[in-house]
Amino acid sequence: MEATAFGSVRGGYVPRFCRHLRPSFTSYSFLGRQCGAVLNSTSTVPAKGLTFNCRSQMEPVNGDMESFSLMMLSPLDGRYQPKVKELQPFFSEYGLIFHRVLVEVKWLLKLSEIPEVKEVPTFSQETRTFLENIIQEFSLSDAREVKEIEKVTNHDVKAVEYFLKQKCKSHPEISKVLEFFHFACTSEDINNLAYGLMLKDAMNTVMFPFMANLCKAFCTLAKDNAHVAMLSRTHGQSASPTTLGKEMAIFAYRLGYRAQRTSEVRIFGKFAGAVGNYNAHKISYPEIDWPRIAQEFVTSLGLQFNPYVTQIEPHDYMAELFDNITMFNNVLADFDDDVWNYISLGYFKQLTKEGEIGSSTMPHKVNPIDFENSRGNLYMANQNLSGLSMKLPISRMQRDLVDSTLLRNVGVGLAHSLLAYKNALQGIKKLQVNELRLTEDLEKNWEVLAEAIQTVMRRYAVPEPYEKLKELTRGRAVNKENISSFIQNLDLPEEPKSNLLNLTPHLYIGEAENLARSIDEVLGPLSGLKIN
Repeated sequence: MEATAFGSVRGGYVPRFCRHLRPSFTSYSFLGRQCGAVLNSTSTVPAKGLTFNCRSQMEPVNGDMESFSLMMLSPLDGRYQPKVKELQPFFSEYGLIFHRVLVEVKWLLKLSEIPEVKEVPTFSQETRTFLENIIQEFSLSDAREVKEIEKVTNHDVKAVEYFLKQKCKSHPEISKVLEFFHFACTSEDINNLAYGLMLKDAMNTVMFPFMANLCKAFCTLAKDNAHVAMLSRTHGQSASPTTLGKEMAIFAYRLGYRAQRTSEVRIFGKFAGAVGNYNAHKISYPEIDWPRIAQEFVTSLGLQFNPYVTQIEPHDYMAELFDNITMFNNVLADFDDDVWNYISLGYFKQLTKEGEIGSSTMPHKVNPIDFENSRGNLYMANQNLSGLSMKLPISRMQRDLVDSTLLRNVGVGLAHSLLAYKNALQGIKKLQVNELRLTEDLEKNWEVLAEAIQTVMRRYAVPEPYEKLKELTRGRAVNKENISSFIQNLDLPEEPKSNLLNLTPHLYIGEAENLARSIDEVLGPLSGLKIN
């Protein structure tokens, strides 16, 4: 069975939905109906002494992708596919093959530019265009051809090399230099650059825009509700008031900061042969400065050059990238938990949609499903990304193959992250502030003014301020009347006493409103987030 778009299983099926996509340096949308290829399976499963014969044909009728998606093993390719399809051109099997083809072709073009490699003369413009068109016109049919070759070679990168040789064997110039496809390369020279390009392009064209949209949504919530007083809760108990807007500004700032740090990660590539020493390069053309050539080639693809490697680029940058995304996700998970509680307290209502059902048995329910779905997908994302971050930088001696299967799952964590971002944004759009409920909660908790009163008492040297307020408020019912009575009996100057008597829980918000209103200025622009 073939890989799902984000999973790690390999085989013969590739969904017929990537035709005409160009998954590098641009963003994409799926313009046509999606359809899959036939996959027949027959299984006999014994259960409680019975035999169950199942034959399924995963063949959509008239391009019915919905029927096909019912048979997907991963929900990312089934139920959730419409929400994560932007990542498929990068992390599907098609996307990986495409980027391998890109690297192989670009390397042959680079060899033709090196004067010392006389066996590969400078290509004519027509030949260069022919090779570039292999990249630009790479289709699903081409990807299928690579997969057919792989059935014979049982080696995915070698299949790409053979595909290119077949593609070019009739070309008058390239046919003479076919053996310079994959020249002096180990498979990991091709793979590490392919994955680097996949990650960079996916982050810049898909992930960062949604990260920025989340930050902007929180900034809007912060400014729109900067003035809305709200009871704080520490340890689940009532605490000094804040504003709803200021609490949203916290998430805007945290997410914005982490998104900016993520954009500062540099994606590295290597091109140094089987063990990182340019052994094959040097023995073939000893007069060439191969480290310089490799650096030129890697940077020409838009990646940072790593000069010190084994057979593999050590994946440290991936660990850094995934750790940053995990931290971004943790902030969003914190919000999902908080907003779930705020909805439970009645601070937010949720806009309903005609026809939607909240519970199969309780008709009144309007559940916070968007935030719960977001929370669950963040968990799945972080489990994946954290696992990759811990294992990828560790490879025995000059390399083992553990990273190969792990790398096929890099799209999984990003897809679950993207799904979480979209669900959180969808949930935010449904939120409606219930100011009446917020006011009710504040009115029931006059004890939160104890902090204000005892702090003013300290300023004016009233003895034992903390202890006196503790005696008045701890474990006791407190209301406006007994608070006012306590203040009246304090030995304070007239002005501070008057200020305290006029103070209410709604007004005791400090700088919260100003902090919320200034979030855009403090956070700065986020629209240009990208990995350079």
